[in-house]
Amino acid sequence: MDKHLPPNTIMISPVTRIEGHAKITIMLDDASQVKDAQFHVNEFRGFEKFCEGRYFTEMPAITPRICGICPVSHSVASAKACEMIMGITVPYTGNLLRRMIHLGQHISSHALSFFHLSSPDFILGWDSDPVKRNILGVAEKFPDLARRGIRLRKFGQELSERVTGKKIHIMGIVPGGMSFPLTAENRQALLDWVPEAIETTQMGIDLIKKYHQEHHQEVSTFANFPSMYLGTVGPQGEMELYDGKLRFIEADGTIAADQVDPKFYLDYIAERVIPWSYLKYPYYKPHGYERGFYRVGPLARLNVASKMKTPIAQKEFEQFKAIGQGQPVHGTFYFHYARLIELMQAVEECKTILEDSQVTQSKTQVTGRHNYWEGIGCSEAPRGTLFHHYKTDASGKLVNINLLIATGQNNPAMNRSVLEVAKQYIKGKDIKEGVLNRVEAAIRCYDPCLSCSTHAIGQMPLLIEVRDHQGGLLNAIQRG
Repeated sequence: MDKHLPPNTIMISPVTRIEGHAKITIMLDDASQVKDAQFHVNEFRGFEKFCEGRYFTEMPAITPRICGICPVSHSVASAKACEMIMGITVPYTGNLLRRMIHLGQHISSHALSFFHLSSPDFILGWDSDPVKRNILGVAEKFPDLARRGIRLRKFGQELSERVTGKKIHIMGIVPGGMSFPLTAENRQALLDWVPEAIETTQMGIDLIKKYHQEHHQEVSTFANFPSMYLGTVGPQGEMELYDGKLRFIEADGTIAADQVDPKFYLDYIAERVIPWSYLKYPYYKPHGYERGFYRVGPLARLNVASKMKTPIAQKEFEQFKAIGQGQPVHGTFYFHYARLIELMQAVEECKTILEDSQVTQSKTQVTGRHNYWEGIGCSEAPRGTLFHHYKTDASGKLVNINLLIATGQNNPAMNRSVLEVAKQYIKGKDIKEGVLNRVEAAIRCYDPCLSCSTHAIGQMPLLIEVRDHQGGLLNAIQRG
């Protein structure tokens, strides 16, 4: 028992099946009803500070170490910031390879999120034994699905390894393009894998849609609240993960800002420090802190997009849009469906890139020098829009760095989601483990990546205490 825990408080620590370390605090009133909830990110890494003084061109090799799940997005955004400082343009083949590797990271990350971290809840049940409610439990009961999920993640990583020689923390993305070309042999090996990747992704889509049909009430009401959304789109409003412009929409779907060059992001986004977390509270600057919170990531990207770029994904996109009946889809549970639609587009788009006759050409990089003092790069990481902002001195050494991470931008929404789910499922002091799993699941919908971390499967230590207004222990649940 934590004697410093306030009365009428439930604490979930750690939150399981996410990348990183966090806890949730739920406060009850005197009637044992949920009054408030907070999502705490209780780690600090400091990349922005300890990179000061480094030469700017080192950053595309340093920043992938921020995260083992989405290193490519960091490297891409970093390289773009460097190219703005240098005033250079990446050659066509270099952009093709970057785009393909970036899509591969989305495939790998989304496969991990759905098949490994989230599917145990859908397949094994919210109230199943937490010791087996993980990918090993899925593998025991549904071995083909588990194997396919692992293979799909491997395909995403192969898209990087076949070019750069590494699956994680890649070194091939550099200012000016790519260090390595793609060989004809590796190109064919990846093309041969595409049909299986499409088939597995479709299995995931069919699984989540079946769950939607069988549990419509739960799905449609799960942390369903209006918010703004941010994502990057192409010139025709198509979802663009690699090189798009910013689009913000209001909660009713009205476009608030469109085709915004990412270099102007500070005109639209501000951040506020909160006392209970190392993650700040970003918000849409024109609306102010109170009404400007927005969401990023798969749900946001599909909400802001006008269409998808590939045929199979477009068909699913039309069904997704029908859920909102002309309005944005606000239900947090729909993140999973949106994630799989994105995954399908990523696989289809990789096929298109691999079929491009110029993808194996050797001209993948141009060179340049330090010409400008400031650079801003943007990419869509699996979890949402990512910004790298560098300022240099006259010698090219970094004097200021701002990294606006996708998970940080979702921080206000994650706190709201935890509160909504807690209010929906926690009624009084008698709280079952499966109820608390649903509260955790509100966070897993966003698939937050809180640090460069790995996911531990099996028993995760979890202690939940419920206290009355005098501080007395009413109930305790312990896992692990």
